Amino acid sequence: MTSQEALSDGEIQAGWVAGDAPQLESTVLLVDYDPEWPELFEREADRIRGALGERVLVLEHVGSTSVPGLCAKPCIDIVLEVPDSDDEDAYLPALEAAGYRLVIREPDWEKHRCFKGPDTNVNLHVYSPGNGQTPRYRLFRDRMRAHPEERDLYAAKKRELAAKEWKYVQNYADAKTEVIDEIIGRARAEQYDGYSEAYAAHAGKSVTNALYDRPAILDLAGDVDGKRVLDVGCAAGHLSALLAGRGADVLGVDASAGMVAVARREFGDVARFEQADVSRPLDLADGSIDVVTASLVLHYLKDWAATLAEFRRVLRPGGVLAFSVHHPGEDWHWFGKDDYFQVELLEDDFGLDGKPHPVRFYRRPLSWTFAAVRDAGFAVDRLVEPMPAPEAAEADPKWAHTLRTRPRFLYFRAVSPA
Repeated sequence: MTSQEALSDGEIQAGWVAGDAPQLESTVLLVDYDPEWPELFEREADRIRGALGERVLVLEHVGSTSVPGLCAKPCIDIVLEVPDSDDEDAYLPALEAAGYRLVIREPDWEKHRCFKGPDTNVNLHVYSPGNGQTPRYRLFRDRMRAHPEERDLYAAKKRELAAKEWKYVQNYADAKTEVIDEIIGRARAEQYDGYSEAYAAHAGKSVTNALYDRPAILDLAGDVDGKRVLDVGCAAGHLSALLAGRGADVLGVDASAGMVAVARREFGDVARFEQADVSRPLDLADGSIDVVTASLVLHYLKDWAATLAEFRRVLRPGGVLAFSVHHPGEDWHWFGKDDYFQVELLEDDFGLDGKPHPVRFYRRPLSWTFAAVRDAGFAVDRLVEPMPAPEAAEADPKWAHTLRTRPRFLYFRAVSPA
């Protein structure tokens, strides 16, 4: 499983450590779930812990063989975190002494290394702490363990793809990314259900939301009196209510059932709210919307093509898309990333109500965002790096100063051409 872009033949070869990457030039063998797979993992885990000792920070069974009832390639996927996967001298000799063989080295992508096992078909994926893949593996695995319908959906797509011929196994893995991202998207939406109330309380009074983000979106949306507005990623409904207060006919949609429930309770008298996954087709007629607002939602999606195409479909000619995303410069700087031009999955913590609430989103360069909007057929009308509302200085002077002096979010007004 991978969240990186599909690899070219040259990139596959470049990552291979010794000689040429093996070519499949065939279909992919899938077998029914084997209850011995967890036992094989435990055997490998004991061997790895014996070789590395305290250098093992995380060691988990992931991938299809970790999900009871799921068909899979007969290969045990293991994720291992060590203090620094780039420091191969600290762990590679010990793993080699235990019989593992380094086959893939991708230092520019999550500091990833992959080893094959000594006597079992194993993919041992090695990362450093804070990588984006470990939480992704866990979320996907746990979602399929808890939801048989997701497991069966994934199994059906695997069998469909496995019946085709592939030059490299990696090509088959890349082809599964779309369904994997779809399942993970639903898993993330469900995570929000657990802290919908806490988020609603936070978003209602947060300077960043109430006195920075929402005023900027309202400004870009323009005069909405009498217009049909689709508020995407409406969360607890605060922006939807403000739009309705300006005379708009508002439909707020969010992937989280918990968020929609809060929005209906708090603002159901002024706007309509429905649960919807914006990575999939919306139940709206062509040209039925005048304005689409998407406040801090698109960075949760890896690929924007389908979503922007759907926005373009439901907007009338000349309709407006007003959206905000994390500022690319801020994410790059804040998370200390080496390569600004990478599209990377990041993890942060909302830290609401004194409890950890992990959130995962993608950072990407500004050029990527412009290209996605352009390729969807929109014309960018305005690009804004706003200042907080004047009231922010009294509400939270320190945070207001931060918002006035450092980039936080980036705002676009795009128009669907006639």
